[in-house]
Amino acid sequence: MPTLEVSFTHFMQSHIPSRFLAYEKAYRMDNKSSGRGVRQFMTYLQHRLEKEKEMTKPRLAQNDAKEIQKFYQIFYERNIKDNIYLKKPEEMAKLYQIATVLYEVLKNVVPGSKIEPKTQHYARDVEENKKQYEPYNILPLYAVGIKPTIIEIPEIQAALRAIRTTDNLPSDSEKSVNDILEWLSSIFGFQKGNVANQREHLVLLLANIHRRLKGVEDYEQLGSQTVKHLLDITLKNYVSWCHYLHRTSIIDSNKVPPSADRQQLHLLYIGLYLLIWGEASNIRFMPECLCYIFHNMAKEMLETLFRNVQSVSGGKNQVGEEAFLCDVISPIFDVLLKEARRNQGGNASHASWRNYDDLNEYFWSDKCFKLGWPMNRKSDFFIHSDESSRHHVGRNQVVKKTKTNFVEVRSFLHLYRSFDRMWIFLILVLQAMIIVAWHGDGSIFGILDEAVIKNISSIFITYAILNFIQVSLDIILSLNAWRSLKPTQIRRCIFKFVVAAFWMVTLSICYLRSVPNPTGFVKFFSTLGGNWRGQILYNYLIAIYLIPNLLAALLFLLPPIRRHMESSNRRIPTLIMWWAQPKLYVGRGMHEDILSLFKYTLFWIVLLISKFAFSFYVEILPLVKPTKLIMKMHVSSYEWHEFFPNMTHNIGVVISIWAPIVMVYFMDTQIWYTIYATIIGGIYGALSHLGEIRTLGMLRSRFKSVPSAFCERLMPVQKKEPKRDHVEDDLLVTRKNIAKFSLVWNEFIFSMRMEDLISNSERDLLLVPYTTSDVPVVQWPLFMLASKIPIALDMASDFRGKEDGDLFQKIIGDDYMRSAVMECYQTLKEILFELIDDDRDKMIIQCICHEIETSIQQRMFLNKFRMSELPSLNDKLVKFLDNLLADNVDDEKYTSQIINVFQDVMEIIIQDVMIYNGHEYVFYFVLNTTLLYGKQQDFY
Repeated sequence: MPTLEVSFTHFMQSHIPSRFLAYEKAYRMDNKSSGRGVRQFMTYLQHRLEKEKEMTKPRLAQNDAKEIQKFYQIFYERNIKDNIYLKKPEEMAKLYQIATVLYEVLKNVVPGSKIEPKTQHYARDVEENKKQYEPYNILPLYAVGIKPTIIEIPEIQAALRAIRTTDNLPSDSEKSVNDILEWLSSIFGFQKGNVANQREHLVLLLANIHRRLKGVEDYEQLGSQTVKHLLDITLKNYVSWCHYLHRTSIIDSNKVPPSADRQQLHLLYIGLYLLIWGEASNIRFMPECLCYIFHNMAKEMLETLFRNVQSVSGGKNQVGEEAFLCDVISPIFDVLLKEARRNQGGNASHASWRNYDDLNEYFWSDKCFKLGWPMNRKSDFFIHSDESSRHHVGRNQVVKKTKTNFVEVRSFLHLYRSFDRMWIFLILVLQAMIIVAWHGDGSIFGILDEAVIKNISSIFITYAILNFIQVSLDIILSLNAWRSLKPTQIRRCIFKFVVAAFWMVTLSICYLRSVPNPTGFVKFFSTLGGNWRGQILYNYLIAIYLIPNLLAALLFLLPPIRRHMESSNRRIPTLIMWWAQPKLYVGRGMHEDILSLFKYTLFWIVLLISKFAFSFYVEILPLVKPTKLIMKMHVSSYEWHEFFPNMTHNIGVVISIWAPIVMVYFMDTQIWYTIYATIIGGIYGALSHLGEIRTLGMLRSRFKSVPSAFCERLMPVQKKEPKRDHVEDDLLVTRKNIAKFSLVWNEFIFSMRMEDLISNSERDLLLVPYTTSDVPVVQWPLFMLASKIPIALDMASDFRGKEDGDLFQKIIGDDYMRSAVMECYQTLKEILFELIDDDRDKMIIQCICHEIETSIQQRMFLNKFRMSELPSLNDKLVKFLDNLLADNVDDEKYTSQIINVFQDVMEIIIQDVMIYNGHEYVFYFVLNTTLLYGKQQDFY
């Protein structure tokens, strides 16, 4: 309460009646409390209030009513009446808030008939003007009096003028609107706080983009290119959503007349989406649901704009402030809340409740438009899983709303299903390598043999079988979601299963028909189908079977084509993508460029060649010959006949030999990946110079180039840079770069401190000082300047020459030492001037500084100052700074210690460091200064 500038005693006197009122209200609200502790507390509180009432007698007036009114009047006159143009907007906002609270207390304590006209006048003035000081985040848009500088920035003014153009907007409201956001709020009922937040949001976005696009040009007029750029960014997902659902977006609607103001219309679209997003709460995690809401509300906005009729929802334009929250957001949020409760704290199965993604998938299809606008609360989207609806289709039939698409069934089979392409590829290559190693001498060139090629072609049968297993797993593991799948998705699953089964049977029969001299089971299949030439037909079928795979490989190698096909709405690309992958909205068209794909593919080709070469020559080929010998051995009887009954070959030995090799074959891909990733990562890191900074000295040597690299690589480049003079000092460019870099670097250091990764002292050493114009050198962080001042002092004290240039050359030779010395001198000078209040003492400091700077310019520094006395001066200055930073326990002792050390510093400078009589020089300098300014009496 000290900010009220009214005595605390007066406040207590005016506050006592309100406390009695609060006590009475609290007692009436809970007058049934009968506990012993409650009664004791109420009795104690009543006695305490009566005691304080006796201690605080009225001083401003004769009674409580006049006392509190007098207090309110004094507060208004001292803090509000004449300070509108003297105080900052945030201070005035706090004062108006306090005045409003005080008047509320006054009305509860004082009857309305006893409130003085003067008090009522002050209260009306507060009520009328407090709206000008509403809370804000960054932009005080309605500030009066001293307007902050940010409001006067040209791009901010241009953005404000654009959104405040509302002359051609129809409105049924009796109250005028100030900008397009308030007009949207009057139509749809957005909250006042949301409108204020999004107003600042929109203005800052427009100003930022306007600044970037315009460069250094005139910012007075907001260009259409700026608004169009922001519209494309804001509604990019909405436009993509409309194309995906084969709907015309509102932006491209033909309902807009040609004479409409396109820039204002685009601003309305952006403002409407931002307002929807501002009140969406957790529905922000359902972006396509927001697209649906925006689509319908934008359509309603166009109806209001260009037909000037009631909205399509049938309501009036003038709605309540929370209409959007109650009518649109709350019903959807209730669905989220009900599903969240089914989660049971994470213990429930994923198949029993719907999460954000499941609910959002409802808006991935055009069936979401069945919700209508306003949304039909009886729609299937709002049906909870526990809520059942009986239909007349069958007796007591219950239909429950389930998950929309993905329903997880936890099974170890996901290990194969999730990585099916990897498993299939490894199995097929293993089969091919065993066939090559088994025939002839096992040379890799044996693959050119016709018999080997014929046997290797059996891998396509294996591929068809594995593909059939994959399709079957897709159906089995997603069976719980079939009740909510679209018919096209169900047909796709069934059709893929039928095709996979067809190819598995057909390829197997055709291959068996090509086997010479078949017997037994093979002979039965070889006689099916007449006298077809089995091998030729088999080859043709393989060619047909591989067409989808070849097309997929082509699309993989050409990402732009696949990206275009996934985003296309034409029938043929849609049919191809329908077969290739499930129809999903998220992740469409997200593919790397060709160069990145080429490097990625080359990496895996080299890796797999190394893996398969090692597996063939080290693991598989050495086992083939022993396996043939073991298989030729005849076994009359097995000891473990339970496992191998009626066997005449050593199959158990063969399995025991090959099982570890096969396991290593399937697992060593990770080993090869680690090896190649280490090699490639090491080469890439060496080329990128990663890890070169290993010591503090290396960090110091390279830190100087970090600000310039930061500005070149990370700072946005303006389209039109101002032309600079070639003679411009590089120091100015360096200072600008460090000023930009320091903002990001210091935030990074602060975040490390907040996470407790570094200590306070380490934080202070790493922070980059914000550059000021008073210091003529670049201000580097302290860790860059460490030990530079002691080294410079030792160099100066040990210097035996007589020329200033020799000493200065040693110090200036090190940029960091030069910066440290000049920054230390300037900082110490500012500290002394800030601490000293007496004008005569300031003149003495000014005299010494003037002598130092003049002697340096005249190259007479060594002739006027003793360098040998600098170490003692340094010790006193260190002690002086330590006393300043020490904890202030006793004010008198603290002040006396600082004064004593400061006097010692001045004595050392004047008597020891200055060669000539320092006292006489200081006396004559101060005397001349006082005579010049007419202050000789003050000096004497």
